[in-house]
Amino acid sequence: MAVVRKNILTNAAARQKYIQGVTLLKAEGSGTTTGSLGIPGPAKELSSYDLFVVMHHWAMMQFTPATQTDRNAAHAGPVFLPWHRWMLIQFEAQLKRVLSDASFGLPFWHWAADGERPKAQQPNSALWKANCMGGDGTGANAAVQTGPFSDASDWRVEVAADVNGVLRSVHRTLRRGFDIGTGLPNTGQVQQALDQPRYDRTPWNSTAAGFRDRVEGWVPAASAPHLHNRVHVFVGGDMLISSSPNDPVFYLNHCNVDRIWAAWQKQDPAEPYRPPKAHRRASSATASTTPCTRSSRPPRTGRRPSRCSTSATSTPTAASPSPSSAPKVPRQR
Repeated sequence: MAVVRKNILTNAAARQKYIQGVTLLKAEGSGTTTGSLGIPGPAKELSSYDLFVVMHHWAMMQFTPATQTDRNAAHAGPVFLPWHRWMLIQFEAQLKRVLSDASFGLPFWHWAADGERPKAQQPNSALWKANCMGGDGTGANAAVQTGPFSDASDWRVEVAADVNGVLRSVHRTLRRGFDIGTGLPNTGQVQQALDQPRYDRTPWNSTAAGFRDRVEGWVPAASAPHLHNRVHVFVGGDMLISSSPNDPVFYLNHCNVDRIWAAWQKQDPAEPYRPPKAHRRASSATASTTPCTRSSRPPRTGRRPSRCSTSATSTPTAASPSPSSAPKVPRQR
């Protein structure tokens, strides 16, 4: 069934349901262990929530093709938006299951509205209050101190990428480090992305100049990061690394990105996904020369996992599709 995705800052019920749902997923054993996935560090069972962290990390480490170190299986290329829409649909389905609520829709964080504030005031957004996502990290470990995912809660990061981009078994608090100097994107910058007439452009990577590259946040390069990338940088901490879904704010960011894409699709329904199919077949043939190993497969969850104004409150779901590391460690998205 189609669901409505609501603004987490204006809908208390959606906020409470989201916090409840991610907490339930985090507490639910998946039956999958770190050892079975080849993740180094202390052996343990991962939660259903943790498996989405693993999936995102592995996608970032799978370069497409393997002969370059820019575009990967989920970022810096045309697939960025559909891959993350797919991830949101899978995650949303798991939240519906644990909440026993088929009408639940992932909420979004309208970060561009907060981006209209002076930078010094952006950390005062209601998003960072104790009854929502909690606030900034403090101390040597940048541990979150307030809210449902704080040091005092049961929320712990169980798998995280190290400084070399290797996913490891850990057991620590959630980290944040607000970058006030960078600040959040604003509504004018969102409109600049929505004004792009083409979905993507050659060379189909982080230097392209289409809608996808604008909303992902790579261009204009001289003033990057933008939009999606800027949100990751602003939040900091665990949001800066490939295991960024450890922070529940990750999904609020991507739900808003998906909302902006749905808005662009609605305004430009005749503009196709790019590159053309023939180009995708050729690229796929090149990428397929890399063997699929255990470390490059997506994890098993056991439950398989438009141009309009930024005030839109709904996006398509699975039931209602929208129209239409020795290698270099990937840059975080």
